[in-house]
Amino acid sequence: MLELQNLCFQVSDDADTQKEIIRDVSLTFEDHAFIAITGPNGGGKSTLAKLIMGMERPTSGRILYNGRDITQMNITERAGLGISFAFQQPVRFKGIKVSDLIRLAAGEKIQFPSICDYLSKVGLCARDYVNRDVDASLSGGELKRIEIATIIARNTPLSVFDEPEAGIDLWSFNNLIQVFEEMHRETENSLIIISHQERILNIADEIVVLAEGAVQARGQRKDILPELLKGTESCKYFQR
Repeated sequence: MLELQNLCFQVSDDADTQKEIIRDVSLTFEDHAFIAITGPNGGGKSTLAKLIMGMERPTSGRILYNGRDITQMNITERAGLGISFAFQQPVRFKGIKVSDLIRLAAGEKIQFPSICDYLSKVGLCARDYVNRDVDASLSGGELKRIEIATIIARNTPLSVFDEPEAGIDLWSFNNLIQVFEEMHRETENSLIIISHQERILNIADEIVVLAEGAVQARGQRKDILPELLKGTESCKYFQR
């Protein structure tokens, strides 16, 4: 279980004044949860994801994971506890092959058939990719799918995806929906997905609406999604 307790995050602007990005966010994510976090651009969604993973440290508040305070832990320590993170813009690794990256993610010396299986789950032909370098020769969409394959290979209790639909084509996106549904259906792991996409929101169990750094709403998909589909101008969650 992941708990965010009164989480705040501030940064200094050019005038050296404090700008509040996350404002007193308190959320609890139960085990085997499938949560989509959505809201307008600039609302703090990606920052919240980075706080969960330890890429940023909160100005105040606490983060608990399975009852343990991880607020001051770094990325490596949190990964060791079983938290995975998929970047909005995946990282390139010069000199590392796709097969090596998936083996590193799995944490064991998996064989070729298993690597093929992970790649096929995200719509990639293993024969064409296992010996490719994870570098600039790969497109953004290819990198995104390979990154998601590593998340599947890690099989951690909690995975956080920051706008996984960014930069991928329609076929890959359709495949991605199936991947998330399968991950949720076939494992006891939890998924937290930052997304604007209706089709991703439509497969989540719950939706959290984040705007201006604060939680505007949280509830079951059937209760939250119809209001969101009205659009930002008419949606009561974004009105002041």
